[in-house]
Amino acid sequence: MAFCKACGQDIGDAAFCPKCGAAQGAAAPAAAVGSSDSPTAGIDENVAGFLCYLFTWVSGLIFLLIDKRPFVRFHGAQSIALCVSAAALGIGFWIVVAVITFVLALVHIPIGFFADIFMAVHWGCILRRMGFLHVQGVSAREV
Repeated sequence: MAFCKACGQDIGDAAFCPKCGAAQGAAAPAAAVGSSDSPTAGIDENVAGFLCYLFTWVSGLIFLLIDKRPFVRFHGAQSIALCVSAAALGIGFWIVVAVITFVLALVHIPIGFFADIFMAVHWGCILRRMGFLHVQGVSAREV
């Protein structure tokens, strides 16, 4: 598979690019993948594909823009999509956690309030029976 030296279009075995019309010369089919015009020409495809994921979406965007090999461009685009979807899942996770926390807080506040009132009445009854709490007009025997 050969690519145009000027625009990167797939030209096959043609002598001229069908997109931009640039002459490819006799060496065009031989320079299919390792074109010296590309800044990433010295990097193997599998290594460039790995480097797309190394610095999250930034390296994916760099390789998507500067490399003309389809394998590397695919992994650059996939790296960007992976980072965007991970960010969306993270935001969705924290929204769910915030909603659950808010609902539990709404349920817990009345339970805690009624538990505090129950404990106050309970300990008040105990202290009154023991004689430590004297309420005007109420005796311990009436309870």
